[in-house]
Amino acid sequence: MQQAVNSVNSVDTQSDEAEQYLTFMLSSKAYGLDILNIKEIIEYGDLTEVPMTPDFISGVINLRGSVVPVIDLSQRFSGAVTEHTKRTSIIILEVKNDDLMIEIGVTVDMVNEVLDIHPSEIEPPPALGNQIQTNFISGMAKVDGHFLILLDIENILSIDELSMVGSMQREEG
Repeated sequence: MQQAVNSVNSVDTQSDEAEQYLTFMLSSKAYGLDILNIKEIIEYGDLTEVPMTPDFISGVINLRGSVVPVIDLSQRFSGAVTEHTKRTSIIILEVKNDDLMIEIGVTVDMVNEVLDIHPSEIEPPPALGNQIQTNFISGMAKVDGHFLILLDIENILSIDELSMVGSMQREEG
């Protein structure tokens, strides 16, 4: 019985700390990414299109000598290409694929702010049935009376798509 109480206490201790999320807008919707996955944020520009890649891959950028594939998240989610404005940014992420760490850029309409979100403010992803994928959502945070969709970046792309993006990085780099 004492072990069970200690186990519950250790779980509570781990979940009491707020985690930081970078919030951004994409097609008028607010999203959040765990800041631990983010390497940097850069201004949108100097993209080189790569022929024969899926539509959601906008191209590649040269990031200090490294080739980084850039994904249009709006195209990935809704099929609509991101409209580029002065506030359009590329968030550079590190995504784990098998034993490799892959750098991927994702295009977003606008980066907002970093929020501290307590785990008690995060609801599990919605269950929408077997036909609709929600595995790319890590949770739904309640912020100022609105929901913020927290993305699980490792599940936005399938394993095959991650392998393809990773091979683009290795071939070009």
